[in-house]
Amino acid sequence: MTSCEHCLRFVTSSEAQVEVLPWGPHEWLCRAGLTDARQIQIVRVSMPPGAGHAFHRHPHMEEALYYISGQAEQWVGREKRILRAGDLAHVPTNEVHGTYNVFRETVVFLAILSPAVFDGPALIDVSQEDPWRTIRG
Repeated sequence: MTSCEHCLRFVTSSEAQVEVLPWGPHEWLCRAGLTDARQIQIVRVSMPPGAGHAFHRHPHMEEALYYISGQAEQWVGREKRILRAGDLAHVPTNEVHGTYNVFRETVVFLAILSPAVFDGPALIDVSQEDPWRTIRG
């Protein structure tokens, strides 16, 4: 692989690549094309009250979710926890998981995914499949 000539070594908040998704704005701080990263992606997610990233899986990536502020209902597989600032969830490759902000304040967390470069889809939504479409009750 060749080096990315226009990629950054330092990424300030103003240089982050912002992507607005249904479950909240994503500020990409590290990913291929922004940096020369091949093994790691980092995105800061601000999820407003009532929003959620429905059950999905990453067939080629593992993920760590580190909570900065607020709290959320975090699922990894069939296990649910309420996570708060300072907490972390590890999601193995291809494991179904979901994040739901059922609280009154925005939750902010870092999603750290690896690798940054792979073949195939980044995400597969399974929220309408059993048991995920009804597991939350």
